Amino acid sequence: MATIMTSSADISTSSEEIVRSDSEREVWLHVVGVVFLLVRVSRGEMSLGVRIRERADVWWSSLLRTRFEDGAVEVGWDEFVRLFRTKFVPEHVQDKMEQEFLSLTQGSMKMLEYEARFAKLSKYAPHIVADDRRKAKKFVMGLRPSLRTRLVAFDHRTLEQALSATCRQEGEMEKYLEEKKASEKSPATPFQRQERKKAAFQSPQRPVA
Repeated sequence: MATIMTSSADISTSSEEIVRSDSEREVWLHVVGVVFLLVRVSRGEMSLGVRIRERADVWWSSLLRTRFEDGAVEVGWDEFVRLFRTKFVPEHVQDKMEQEFLSLTQGSMKMLEYEARFAKLSKYAPHIVADDRRKAKKFVMGLRPSLRTRLVAFDHRTLEQALSATCRQEGEMEKYLEEKKASEKSPATPFQRQERKKAAFQSPQRPVA
């Protein structure tokens, strides 16, 4: 498992104003996360070329000395993120984000926008999306009714499966609407109209186990 084992000497600090906005905190976590995913970071092996705010540096250095025995005890990325959010993201903000996730629906958002918003807010509800099936179901339940009713009965094992099935179904529906619009200019026979409708609204296949 990749670990973070770095001290204040490993990180170049900044004397800039302490981070205040949630977006800045997320950017900092994202930058550190990219480095964390690409390399194994340990003391004496590599310095993080990341400028962080003074307060975060002091906090992390102190935590390493007290909780992680100056880097002797490994700490995983998930644990680091949990500790960071606990320290720098107020509890009422975390609660607000969690509630926003619970009530999230696609609404007028495009599929990619909805998926991105879902991914961002799910970070604030790890206890809810820890199970892959439950996470996929939450995603499906937030879809527009026209999509949700065609997918909710199926057992999607992962969010990726649910997203793939949703995109296929959405594509078929868009194709049907385009053909319907074109048929208004060039009327089709009753049989052709029925076949197009069946193709667009047929139930998606169950994911292969």
